[in-house]
Amino acid sequence: MTDELIRMTAREAVRRLGKKEITPLDLIDAAEKRIAACEGALNALPTLCLDRARDHARALMRGERREAEGEAGWLAGLPVTIKDLTDVAGVRTTYGSPIFKDHVPTASHPLVERIERKGGIVIAKSNTPEFGSGGSTFNEVFGRTTNPWNTSLTCGGSTGGGAASLAAGEAWLAHGSDHAGSLRRPATYCSVVGLRPSPGRVTRGTSNNLYAPLSVQGPMARNVPDVALFLDSMAGFCPRDPLTFDAPAQSFSEAVAARRLPRRVAWSADFGGVAPMDSETREICAKAAQRFKELGATVEEAAPDVGQIADAFMVLRAQSYVVDRELQIAQYPDKFKQDIIWNTKLGLEATPSRIGWAERERAAFYRRVAAFFETYDLLITPGASTPAFDVTRRMPEKIDGKVVEHYLGGSLITAIPTLMGVPSLAVPCGFDQYGRPVGLQIVAPPRGEAALLAAGTAFEELTGLDKQVPIAPRSGKVPPA
Repeated sequence: MTDELIRMTAREAVRRLGKKEITPLDLIDAAEKRIAACEGALNALPTLCLDRARDHARALMRGERREAEGEAGWLAGLPVTIKDLTDVAGVRTTYGSPIFKDHVPTASHPLVERIERKGGIVIAKSNTPEFGSGGSTFNEVFGRTTNPWNTSLTCGGSTGGGAASLAAGEAWLAHGSDHAGSLRRPATYCSVVGLRPSPGRVTRGTSNNLYAPLSVQGPMARNVPDVALFLDSMAGFCPRDPLTFDAPAQSFSEAVAARRLPRRVAWSADFGGVAPMDSETREICAKAAQRFKELGATVEEAAPDVGQIADAFMVLRAQSYVVDRELQIAQYPDKFKQDIIWNTKLGLEATPSRIGWAERERAAFYRRVAAFFETYDLLITPGASTPAFDVTRRMPEKIDGKVVEHYLGGSLITAIPTLMGVPSLAVPCGFDQYGRPVGLQIVAPPRGEAALLAAGTAFEELTGLDKQVPIAPRSGKVPPA
C-alpha cells in the first residue's frame, strides 16, 4: 500500500482523499517510510515536522480547518514540502545559513498559511543553498543534496531539495522559489516539472524586495496537471504583497483540462548565442521542440532580441542582494559564502547611472518581448545549459568548451525569461548519453499560465516521461566534463 500511495499523482491522491478511500494520515505514513528509505542517499528533506503534520491531519479529519474546501486548489490533506527559505510556524527554518541554524519562526509565511488553508499538510522543509544563492544545493548547516538519477550528481539549485524529493517519491508536491531558474533548473536536472509563475501570481509576503519582480514563489510536481493543482492552491491576491492580483475565474486545473493548444511556437537554443549551451543538450531539445508539430503547431526558430539584458540582469540582481544582505553581511562578515558577498559587493559598487541604464534596458526588453508574443503563442528553449554536473562542484567549469566565469554563467537560459516578466515551465524531454535528464523550458506571454500549463500537459502526454518517476536513488559515476 505504501508504494501504491507514493506512486499516485497528487490529483489522484486528492480525489481519493475526497472520497475517504484514504486519509491524510495514510499519506503521511507512506511519505515517512519513503523518506526514511531515501534520505541517506539524497539529503533532500533535512527537517521533518511529522508530529505537526499529524496534528494538522487530525484537525482536518475532524472537520476543522476546512474553510477552503471546494475552492480551486483544495488539497484535502495532501502532504507537501516547503523550501527552507520560507517560514513555517514552529518548524526549524534555517535559510541554509549558519546564522539561522537554530531559528524556529513563530509565524508562517503568508503563502504557507494559504497552502495550509487550502488543505495542504506540511511534512518537511526542503534543502536549499545558503539564502537560495547557487545552482547546486549545499550549505554549511545540512550539507549537499544529491540527484536521485545519479547520486554523484547535483540536483541543481536553489529548489534542489524539492526537486530531488519529488523524483524519489518522498512527496507529491514541492513548494519553491525562483530568481534565475531555481524552480526550473532543478526540475530539469531531476526530470520533474517546475513552474516560475508571473510576478504577482503568488504572494512573496515577507520579502524586503516587495516591489521588485525578479524573485517569485511557485510550485513543483512530478507532472504538469499536478503543478496546475498546486498553483491553484497558491494563486491570488495577498494584502501583504502589493504586486499580487486575484486568481483567475477559470482555475488552472480547468484550463489544463480544456486543453487550449498553441498554433505558432518559437524555438531558440540559446537566445541568439547569448546563453551558452551544451551541444548534446541543444540537439536533444531541438528535436523535442519539433514535437509540438504533432500538437498542430508550426515551429520556427526565433527569439526576441535580448540586447544587453544579460548585463542588465547582473546589475539588477546585485541590487536585490544589497536590499537583502547588506546589513546582515555587516553584522556577520564571516558567516556568508563568497558568492553572496560577491553579488552584494557588485550591487554596492554600481553607480546610480548604471542602475538607471539597467532599468531602461529591462523596460526596452519587455516591450520587445510583448511584441514578440503578438506573433508567437510560446517560446521554447532548453531547460538548462548543461545536464547535472558533479555534486561536489558549485557550477560547471565549462559549457560547450567555454570557461564559465562565475556561478551565474550557466543560468542565463533561465535568467533571461526571468527578465521577460512572464511565466515559464520546465518539463522533461529526454536523457543524454549518460542517462542524465534533459528538459525543455516553455515560456508564455504575460500572465499566460493557463495556456502554458495546457501546452505543457499536451507535450508531456506525447513523451510519457512523467511515468518514469518516482525512482529509488541510484548511485553512479560522474560523466566526463
